[in-house]
Amino acid sequence: MAFEIPRVDPLPFRVAVIGGGGTGAALAWDLALRGFRVVIFERGEFLSGTTGRHHGQLHSGARYASGDPEIARECMAETLALRRLVPDAIEYNGGLFVALDGEEAAYGGRFAEACAEAGIPAREVSPARARELEPGLSSRVERAFLVPDGTFDAWRVPAAFLAGARELGAELRPWTGVVGFDATDGRVTAARVRDRARAAAENRIEADCFVIACGAWGGTVGALAGLEVPVTPAAGSMLAVKGRLCDMVISRLRPPGDGDILVPQRGLSIIGSTQRLVESPDALLPTDEEIAFLRQSGAALAPAFADAEIDSAWCAARPLFGSALDEAAGRAASRDFAVLDHETDGMAGIASVVGGKATTLRVMAEKAADLVCRKLGVERSCRTLETAPPSWRDLYRGRAP
Repeated sequence: MAFEIPRVDPLPFRVAVIGGGGTGAALAWDLALRGFRVVIFERGEFLSGTTGRHHGQLHSGARYASGDPEIARECMAETLALRRLVPDAIEYNGGLFVALDGEEAAYGGRFAEACAEAGIPAREVSPARARELEPGLSSRVERAFLVPDGTFDAWRVPAAFLAGARELGAELRPWTGVVGFDATDGRVTAARVRDRARAAAENRIEADCFVIACGAWGGTVGALAGLEVPVTPAAGSMLAVKGRLCDMVISRLRPPGDGDILVPQRGLSIIGSTQRLVESPDALLPTDEEIAFLRQSGAALAPAFADAEIDSAWCAARPLFGSALDEAAGRAASRDFAVLDHETDGMAGIASVVGGKATTLRVMAEKAADLVCRKLGVERSCRTLETAPPSWRDLYRGRAP
């Protein structure tokens, strides 16, 4: 039986989504479900930026509960939503937060209280029980909590949204980068794009509204329209070794820091991540010092990590919400997101969605699509919580996007 998406009457408005990562993919799906005509641009292959380079943790929100309760609640809600909407791309395998010293053990009380306040189930288990659940866990564990973390495929979840958007008529334009905007009377009317798949031909694309969903590249694209988009790129390195050293997501029982999450992905174990601010999100590579640090950090949680064969190491750019952050402020910056209406900056017809987590891509898209509706005078509610997209397999089945 062919997959069928419930449709609504089409709207006369065209919306251009700039950025083909997770948020852009979810936004194209949301807008198409509401009946908009959608075109989405990505300067490279879809999902080739930060989205395709994170370690794939499906956050319950427990990591952020004590310092950022709002994003913690959002993560918990979106974890449950994604589990229902794209189950073939998710492994809901649970998580363990473990204390490896007295200071971390003392943090457990604050952690449990914060999780309860954020509506995140967190159940303390004995160190012996934690090692029963995860035999490869360090013998140094002094305290442990079970939480509903999981893992998801960084490519397959947003690929399902792209497949759904295309099924509803969205135009998918990979290898097409925005090089400028045209504006009339303080309103963006068109984007100038360069199509690298067609001998770098430059075209002018008109739309009723433009949304910048470029993650760490949001500032660069916004500047093309004379806008200052408050986003700071932060490089995060990850290290993967061969072998599944744990089945659950293992995290250090402490405030978020570097090298404190061990994530199982298929036949690999990934430790991440580090964080350093960078001037540009392009061409990032992990340093030798970061790789050595991550090797040590992984071994602290699962001793076998120390001698496991390295599969790969890579670096991705986080889009931290805020401008000109320093290193300390970058680590402390909220992982929440914002949708910015640039009409308040003197330029109508264009908005940005900045910040956020991969886990919250659906709700980020919902809020951005809500803004589009308000600006265009459309009354169409979000349908992505009740409508599952087609399989990620459909994105490349039968034809290229």
